[in-house]
Amino acid sequence: MGRAYQNRKASIAKTSDQNARVYSRYSREIYACARSGSADPDGNLTLRGLLERARRDQVPGHVIDKALDKARGGGGEDFALARYEGFGPGGCAVIVECLTDNPNRTVADVRTCFNKAKCRIATPGSVAHQFDHCAILAFAHDDEEAVLEALMEAEVEVDDIEAGDGRVTVFAPSNDYGRARQALTEAFGELDFETDEIQFVPQTTTALGEADQGILDRLQELLDDLDDVQRVFHSAA
Repeated sequence: MGRAYQNRKASIAKTSDQNARVYSRYSREIYACARSGSADPDGNLTLRGLLERARRDQVPGHVIDKALDKARGGGGEDFALARYEGFGPGGCAVIVECLTDNPNRTVADVRTCFNKAKCRIATPGSVAHQFDHCAILAFAHDDEEAVLEALMEAEVEVDDIEAGDGRVTVFAPSNDYGRARQALTEAFGELDFETDEIQFVPQTTTALGEADQGILDRLQELLDDLDDVQRVFHSAA
C-alpha cells in the first residue's frame, strides 16, 4: 500500500474532522435556536430554515434529531450569541460570530487566533457599521416583479433583489427574515431555497494581494478550529 495509502488515509481523516466540526456547529445552532423559540419548525421559521440548510449540507438526521430532543428536554448548556470584531490583513474588516457557554474563554480563544495571524481584534462596533445585517433568500424563479409584489403585499422591507439565470435573490433586513420567508412560501408554495440565512454583507470590499490573502486564510483556519465559532464574515474581495 505504501505512501498512496497513507495519503488517502490522511485525506479521509481530514475530511472526517471537517465534517465533525460542521455537524457540531449545526448541532449547537439548532439547539440554541430551538431553545430560544420553539422546537417545532412549523412555528419557528428561523429553525425551519436552519434545518433545511443543515440537510442541504448533508448533516445526518440523527445529529439534527439529537439537538432537537435536547432542546425539548430543557436541560443542557445555555449558549449565548457572541460577536467579535477585528481588522484583518490590508485593513479588511472581520466579524466572528460565536455561540458560547463561556464568553471569557471564547474571547480569549478568538483573540489568540487574531494574534497568531498577526491581525488585530477590536472593540465592539469598530467594524460592524461597515456591514449590512441581511436576510438572504435565493431560489429558482424567473419573475422578479412577482417576487417583489408578494413581499410588498406582506409589508416586507426589501433592500435589494437580484435576478438572472432563472434565479432570484432577495435581500431584506435581518429582522424581516421570518416575514419575508413566509410571504414567499405563501405566494409561491414550498420553495427549495438555495440560500436561506442571515449574513453580514460588506458594504464595500478590500482587494488583497497574495501575501495578505494567505494571512486571511490563516486567520480563518485558526478560527475554524474553535468549537465556539459558528461563522466568519469579512470584507476582503
